[in-house]
Amino acid sequence: MRALLRLLGLADTAEPEASGSSALGQAATVVGPGISIKGELQGQGTMTVLGSFEGEIVLDGELHVGPEARVDANISARRIVVAGTVRGNLSADTRVDILPNGSLTGTVKSSSFAAADGATVKGEIWVERQAQAPADRPA
Repeated sequence: MRALLRLLGLADTAEPEASGSSALGQAATVVGPGISIKGELQGQGTMTVLGSFEGEIVLDGELHVGPEARVDANISARRIVVAGTVRGNLSADTRVDILPNGSLTGTVKSSSFAAADGATVKGEIWVERQAQAPADRPA
């Protein structure tokens, strides 16, 4: 399990605190293998799907789709990482990553996008820089 979390970028590289808890354990929601959910999900923090999800996901945080997971949903999150299969429209505030063997069919809108060697992507990719505030622009 630790290797899977590391692959998805969720592994806590620091040793667990003396109490035995880590930041990951406090902040993550996991849809485990063998679990299927249909509906609309809204929330905050990090979510990892290892089973299947169908519907809509609106997340103020990161969504990670595990290697064996299947997601058929429109997704809005701060960051989306796909190692499994996703069908739907993705909107990410910061970044969408499709990992090796990850599969995406749909439209992506984000300020950053990356697909690793071995990833499958079918659809449209819209990458737009976020506008700088006037005070942040060089003179």
